[in-house]
Amino acid sequence: MSGGTAVPAIAGRPRADVRRARPRGYLRRALPRARVHPVAYALVLVLAAGLLTLAGPGAGTADAASVCQGRPARTVAFATGELRLYRTRHYACALVLAKRPGAPRPMKVTLQPRGGRAAVVSGRSGRQAGPVTVHALNRCVRATATVSGRSTATGWILC
Repeated sequence: MSGGTAVPAIAGRPRADVRRARPRGYLRRALPRARVHPVAYALVLVLAAGLLTLAGPGAGTADAASVCQGRPARTVAFATGELRLYRTRHYACALVLAKRPGAPRPMKVTLQPRGGRAAVVSGRSGRQAGPVTVHALNRCVRATATVSGRSTATGWILC
């Protein structure tokens, strides 16, 4: 050997094999497979189902979750649909729902803050148009909605 210290061979093995080799089944013995008792598994499923029933979203109501933020401020029903307005401190949001969801039909919802430009969402949809949101801090807004050619409009509201 030229320079350096000689490393003795261990049990007839060269230096490269000094690291301890782990046996093949090492991980299987180190992390035994968890066995779940069928009764415990069934108990956990029953408890989870009970908790979802008690604390599920909208417990006891048939209302769908809204896509607008804020609290419901006004609902205006008309022949072919319903205009829903929501309000937070800074924003107003509107959407129109068809009275009878089904085949795509022309829908449009407009929301305008006083002194500002109207925001419009239109197109063909089977269920809803919107949401449309405008900044309405300390402002009145007006909204219009159209479903299949029938429409409704509000005056200046949410002042």
